[in-house]
Amino acid sequence: MDNDRIDQIIDKHHTEPSSLIQVLLEIQSENHWLPKEALARVSEKLQVPLTRIQHIATFYKAFSLVPKGRHEVHICVGTACHVRGATRVLDSLQDLTGIKPGETDLDLKFSLQTVNCLGCCALGPVMEIDGKTYGKMAPSKTAEILKNYE
Repeated sequence: MDNDRIDQIIDKHHTEPSSLIQVLLEIQSENHWLPKEALARVSEKLQVPLTRIQHIATFYKAFSLVPKGRHEVHICVGTACHVRGATRVLDSLQDLTGIKPGETDLDLKFSLQTVNCLGCCALGPVMEIDGKTYGKMAPSKTAEILKNYE
């Protein structure tokens, strides 16, 4: 992400230090992560100490300081999903993508996370990709669904 784009995001928020979290969220949304160079630029433009920005970026789970895939995959492993076979769906997804929970593939295509609940227990096991929910998952369905995210 270049400095011009970062400056546009900051200027949109009238260079207000109070808009720091919103600025970081927008950078994260476009870039899928917060590079050190972007944090340094935000620090300079908003006149907020870099240590403060790093503290915020590491405190909130919404932010990532490492590259993330274009598609975020969440597999629910909560009780309802677990007893309905979520671990088999997770195993299938790991085999197809070559990544484990907490990892991103080398092509920066997918990032995989497990979560304890997605709030739709009756649909378990549940997989969510980029906010879209797939319920009543089975290992045999994962490959077909992933094809939609090429």
